Amino acid sequence: MTIPSHIGQYRILRKIGAGGMGLVYLGEHTLLGRRAAIKTLLPRVAAVPEIVERFFNEARATSAISDPGVIQIFDFGYHVDGTAYIVMELLEGEALSARIERLGKLAVGDALRIARQIAGSLATAHARDIIHRDLKPDNIFLVHDGEAQGGERSKILDFGICKVRTSSATVTQSGAMVGTPVYMAPEQCRGTGTVDHRADIYAFGCLVFHMLTGRPPFVGEASGELIVAHLREEPPPPSRFVEDLPLAVDVLLLRCLAKDPDDRFASMTDLLAALVEISGHLDAPAVPVERVAPQMPLGRGFRSMYDGNLAQMLGISGRDIPDSLRKRLHFAPTPSTTPASNDDFEADERPVPVILMPPR
Repeated sequence: MTIPSHIGQYRILRKIGAGGMGLVYLGEHTLLGRRAAIKTLLPRVAAVPEIVERFFNEARATSAISDPGVIQIFDFGYHVDGTAYIVMELLEGEALSARIERLGKLAVGDALRIARQIAGSLATAHARDIIHRDLKPDNIFLVHDGEAQGGERSKILDFGICKVRTSSATVTQSGAMVGTPVYMAPEQCRGTGTVDHRADIYAFGCLVFHMLTGRPPFVGEASGELIVAHLREEPPPPSRFVEDLPLAVDVLLLRCLAKDPDDRFASMTDLLAALVEISGHLDAPAVPVERVAPQMPLGRGFRSMYDGNLAQMLGISGRDIPDSLRKRLHFAPTPSTTPASNDDFEADERPVPVILMPPR
């Protein structure tokens, strides 16, 4: 495919990326001299109106967020030859997925630092009524930033399948689900259309779990296996894979990964506040705690876990977590007398067709 000489007001210098849907070029503004990444759709893909709508939805949603932790959009539209394009900030650094692959897993302090940045940016997006719906390590890019904590900034990419709660437009078929099965919330797996900001909280839990342990909460060879796991299986405590992980991190992530959205954090702002407090306690002297083998409850009964089964599952008591943080985590160590069962499942919890996002 011939590389164009110009797209919009940008002179094309070279191709820097390719994927199943399009190409990415390095461009330079003809008047300002500013360099940028220019993402374009392949002609065969651009012939599908729904895909073009999703493509431009990414540009509109991303530019509306205006947060240092979200990639900047400079321009979008059609070139004179009909090519659909988005001009965006040129990032130099490393994808979070590449870092996890390179290191195996991240140190707890580094993972929580990145998590706080991502949570803050998602809180800004949610305040603009924008839900990402495809949060995963591939969509987080780490760049040098001397003003950010640790000298590094996390950038959220790819709002192409985001949901704008004030919009009546839909670009996916009814009864289908959109996203990446490894990180999808149960309500996304059902494809019922009742997805709100708490789906991002679930995906965030999967992502942070992956950073800390080197693996997502659920693994499987096929999408169907993963979907069933999100719907029916309880996630393992991350401390099973990370020695000396702070107990509060276990509680926080398992709350993020609750099957019922009502059992998760009410907002990304609340989640961020808990993360900040947990990070503040990391330097405190450790209290020896005897752990027991986790006993994972069955079914959807996560709310009952917060009445005490979560404490039993982790082998801890409320005294092991500071009072203020225990309140943020809704941790109530009172044993429950009503264990969850598989009968708690609803009839609509069945796998539905998946719309997988192609590699970029």
